[in-house]
Parts: sequence; C-alpha cells; structure tokens
Amino acid sequence: MPAAQRWVLDSFALLAFLNRERGFEKVRRLLRAAAAEPLLMNEINIGEVYYITARGRSLEQAEEVLRRIETLPIRAVSNVFDDVLEAARIKARLPIAYADAFAVATAIREDAVLVTGDPELRSASQLVRIDWL
Repeated sequence: MPAAQRWVLDSFALLAFLNRERGFEKVRRLLRAAAAEPLLMNEINIGEVYYITARGRSLEQAEEVLRRIETLPIRAVSNVFDDVLEAARIKARLPIAYADAFAVATAIREDAVLVTGDPELRSASQLVRIDWL
C-alpha cells in the first residue's frame, strides 16, 4: 500500500485560505483531510504569513493569525543549517523569493506536493510537484 500523499503549504496558499481568496476551497479541503497526516509548512513561510499580515493589517491581527494557525492541522517544519543552504542553492538556481525557496526545499525534503498559487513558482515545477490553486 503506498504511503499517504504529503502536502506542503507556502505562504500564498495559507494566506488564500485565511483571507478566503481564490483557491481557498482547495486548502480548506486539504486541511479537513489532514486529520491523520498534518499538512507541512516551513517555519520561514509561517513567518512570512505573519509579517505580511502585520504589514498589511496590524501586529494584533498577525498575532491572531498565528494563534489560528496553531489550531490548524499544520506541522511547522524547522530548519537546520543544511536546510538553509539547500534553500539558498534553490534560490541561486531559480528566479524565486528566498522564502519561496524554503517551501520548495521542504517539499523536496519531505517528498511532498507543494500547494501554491504563486505564479513566481512556475520555475520550481522542474524540481517539485506543484498543486496549483
């Protein structure tokens, strides 16, 4: 029997869900199905969601978003120095943001599908499977 599919959310996907933007239904379905196997998200991308919310709204709302994330079936993936270097190598190869390189590196490391709607990540499809919002 094959292992269950693993999913990595990037900040674009989580923000789409939190703000009920285009594609939020797909993320909601994945979250509902994540009872046995939580979705994965690199801690750098969680930080990205925090600062985007704080900058666009307020620090108080960013704190509320962080509390909400903690209630979702999402496992934060930490980084060691080798992970940071792998993200840097990906960033050096592809025209993507450094935080996005962490999402890509996490999907590769975890043998998971990256969930995103960020068009900047099209170039990453050569390295990782992507499920587009």
